Amino acid sequence: MRDLSNDLLEWYDVHAREMPWRVSPADRKAGIWPDPYTVWMSEIMLQQTTVSAVTSYFQKFITRWPTIRVFAAANDSEVMGAWAGLGYYARARNMLKCARIVVKNHSGKFPDNYTSLLKLPGIGPYTAAAIASIAFDMQETVVDGNVERVMARMHNEHTPLPIAKKILTTYANALTPRARPGDFAQAVMDLGATICTPKSPACGICPWRDKCQARERGTTSKLPKKMPKVTKPIRHGTVYVAKRRDGAVLLETRPDSGLLGGMLGWPGSEWVDMATHKRPTNPPLVTDWKKIPSEVRHTFTHFHLILDVMVADFDTEVHPKTGIFVPRSEFCPSNLPTVMRKVFDLTES
Repeated sequence: MRDLSNDLLEWYDVHAREMPWRVSPADRKAGIWPDPYTVWMSEIMLQQTTVSAVTSYFQKFITRWPTIRVFAAANDSEVMGAWAGLGYYARARNMLKCARIVVKNHSGKFPDNYTSLLKLPGIGPYTAAAIASIAFDMQETVVDGNVERVMARMHNEHTPLPIAKKILTTYANALTPRARPGDFAQAVMDLGATICTPKSPACGICPWRDKCQARERGTTSKLPKKMPKVTKPIRHGTVYVAKRRDGAVLLETRPDSGLLGGMLGWPGSEWVDMATHKRPTNPPLVTDWKKIPSEVRHTFTHFHLILDVMVADFDTEVHPKTGIFVPRSEFCPSNLPTVMRKVFDLTES
């Protein structure tokens, strides 16, 4: 096992990906350590999101809120607006909660161990292990989708995911070295992202090719195995886009809990399964609403959404049942979550 770990670390020393939140292997060897704040922020952003999608958001956040104390003091709506488009908005809410607890209860410093990190909002087992390993060089086992794929192929493990998670974590744990565990964690993730890819892996240049059981047995393309995908349900809803003659638009802040919690959006109905429920209607104003011929379609993790878009224009001031009219000078469409921005784009086309 030690030889495998050393082989991978030697490969990583040469081939480590450059990322704005990462400290290079050479710098780490020279005693330069990553800021736990940037490790934490990048790991939260990378949950269910690609490196390419996260990079610009990370740079924007770090520029705007360079320390955890500055971030903890940020306005909630500003953070949610800056997060718009990155998805899984509960992450942003939990980031603020976490930052404020770290500042209040830990003097602005992240705990340096897995158990304490796990107690913070928004930090689960993977993220706690990643922060402890990468930021503090603790010997913790970090397992993401890339690591699962590498371990399944290395050990020719045919138990399907997610059942295989514990098995694959055991394999990864056996390989995690005491020396340079943070670099090792990042090395396995890099291996999966650049060589041991889901399709057409570059086995010929893999540092573990001689010990890979799947390569030896010709099963690489079949691993990791996964349980059959469940068909996503389709939900339907209605949104109401009201505009005043002075350019103001009617917006509401969604409840903190649930999808798009705490985000600005257009007033609308609940999102329901049309097979079992009738579509509820509750317009924010009584007026002659007009339905746009096209629909807005958006896919969330667990369901597809189809929205009817109703529009109305007002010449004078009116008083809606829900939401407030936001002056056009204060309204920034890019601050809307993606599905709500799709609504805006449809009304402007």
